[in-house]
Amino acid sequence: MLKLRIEKEDLEYIPAFDGAEMLKVVKENKPDVILLDIMLPDLDGYTALREMRKEDRSKDVSVIVLTGKEKQKVGDLFALEKIVHFVEKPFDSKDLMGKIKELLGQ
Repeated sequence: MLKLRIEKEDLEYIPAFDGAEMLKVVKENKPDVILLDIMLPDLDGYTALREMRKEDRSKDVSVIVLTGKEKQKVGDLFALEKIVHFVEKPFDSKDLMGKIKELLGQ
């Protein structure tokens, strides 16, 4: 559903289904914004983000963390990782699109 909403705004959506795949996608594409879930199979979102930030090419990519946990509980964990927004699940897609457009300067 999120993919359809993003593509409806004429934005490109490149999926990654786990942290390792996200690192590969980032390395190959250098996205403008990453929507990152914390709970991912194999390599969790936090670990994937830390690995991504080690690379010069992707260290400054804007990241919006999507979480089913309260921001207050995970905020400290991500404090040093330059997270732009936390969005708690369930989220309003219109609100999320507003945050994405803000980061894209639209």
